[in-house]
Amino acid sequence: MNNRMRSGREGFLLGICLLVTSAACPGPQVKPDDTATKTAASTSLEARSGTSISGDASFAQEGDTVRVVVNVKGATPGEHGLHIHEKGDCSAADAASAGPHFNPHKMDHGGVEQSPRHAGDLGNMTIGADGSGRHEVVLKGLTVVAGELSVVGRALVLHEKPDDLRTQPSGNSGARIGCGVIVAK
Repeated sequence: MNNRMRSGREGFLLGICLLVTSAACPGPQVKPDDTATKTAASTSLEARSGTSISGDASFAQEGDTVRVVVNVKGATPGEHGLHIHEKGDCSAADAASAGPHFNPHKMDHGGVEQSPRHAGDLGNMTIGADGSGRHEVVLKGLTVVAGELSVVGRALVLHEKPDDLRTQPSGNSGARIGCGVIVAK
């Protein structure tokens, strides 16, 4: 029997094997690259630019969107710009090593609800009088799985001032006061 015409039962089993990639299927099995199939990522924010902030963030793939949840402690009360930056490098004391905003489509800077905007534009995070805050946003244009739109291997950066959502290229949000490299979970 040639490969184009399989018996009903054999073709059915092959089809099921292709769908579920079960180890019980005949023929060689290829294990997918772990980073290509991860659907969650996280980071711990570390203080930069002489601050004492700390925090964490999670990134979860939900269909064609990514849910981002950020928690911060030890920041000054008020609004703070929050962005994903191009490079997963927080080694510089001022987090300049993280590079510019993540912008794979070469768009203008903007807010979460605006178009155009950088893929890494996460808006502003509100910090309460106690120095803590939580920010949650669901975005299209990002992924957690491997690829050019993946947040994995990039940096999450909290800024000292609010993002004005219009000034190019970074929203005039001031110094980088917290930085964390995003890793797959």
